[in-house]
Amino acid sequence: MDGTLVDTEPYWMDAETDLVESFGGTWSHEQALQLVGSGLIDSAIILQGAGVRMGAQEIVDELTERVRVRLQQDGVPFRPGARELLQDLRAQGVRTALVTMSLRRMAEDIVSLIGFDAFDVIVGGDDVERPKPFADPYLQAAEALGVDIADTVALEDSPTGLQAALSARAVAIGIPHIVELDGLGADAIWGTLAGRGVDDLVTEFARVRSLRAEAAL
Repeated sequence: MDGTLVDTEPYWMDAETDLVESFGGTWSHEQALQLVGSGLIDSAIILQGAGVRMGAQEIVDELTERVRVRLQQDGVPFRPGARELLQDLRAQGVRTALVTMSLRRMAEDIVSLIGFDAFDVIVGGDDVERPKPFADPYLQAAEALGVDIADTVALEDSPTGLQAALSARAVAIGIPHIVELDGLGADAIWGTLAGRGVDDLVTEFARVRSLRAEAAL
């Protein structure tokens, strides 16, 4: 969600910086980049190490609320091409799942603002025991959709998300935004979702499946 569907990573970074500084610490852009795509509890533990004297779940709740307020104030900045691709998927009857490490309540807030019924399934960070980079969130989403994970395509903007998708054996397409994804094993890298449609996903999926079949021989 964050960074692929919506451009909320700067909101999270601002919230992290404000929280750390409220406890007298400092938080650099480079430190913030390390949290992109990570599970919120894992991120909270890192923030504790930066001086935030709160429980991990308290940190998660505080950051989530700060970002939710920011979204209410400034609106939801959808990434280029994301809503259009979702519309094309829905129009052609392709089942979709949102797999995010944000809390489910925040994911539901953002999904409600898309303007149409975009997802069959939502898997939030509080819906799984092991977050990205573990494969669990994607495997759980595939099970909820009633499909084999090998028959899915995952779109990811972060290294941890990409690792989760690849570990699950989905066809993984990287859409770099805040951080680079080169050299991480993505099945493909797209610079943007703008102008992309279902036909592009079908083509990429067929190419990767063919390569995997050849490698298995």
